[in-house]
Amino acid sequence: MENLDKKYYRIAEVAAIVGVPQSTLRFWESRFRGVIKPRRNAGGTRFYTPADVEAVRMVHYLVKERGLKIDAAIAELLRNREGVSRRFDAIDRLRRIRDSCCCSRHSTHGADRPCGIVPRATTFPLYITQNT
Repeated sequence: MENLDKKYYRIAEVAAIVGVPQSTLRFWESRFRGVIKPRRNAGGTRFYTPADVEAVRMVHYLVKERGLKIDAAIAELLRNREGVSRRFDAIDRLRRIRDSCCCSRHSTHGADRPCGIVPRATTFPLYITQNT
């Protein structure tokens, strides 16, 4: 989780924080009306509060990480928003712990001796095949 220290964020900043295109944010805003509701100025520019950014990150968790379809994610949020929020927060804290452990372990080893932890972004599924 990034430190959200500004009062408002533009759509490009939120897209960079969450890691999705701006068009995805606009689409999610249209589908998750009660969840994602950035403020707009007279010119129509969207301004996201830190609470809006967290809501976007929660939608990202449901749709991109858990793999729920949009309608299922909406139903999940309507049915159990507090539970989704708690699970999202717990997973986010665990990721930060993992990342800090990886960074601290990697810094204790020299550059010639990697820590042996593969960052999540570079992991891939392992397929086991049997020779017949």
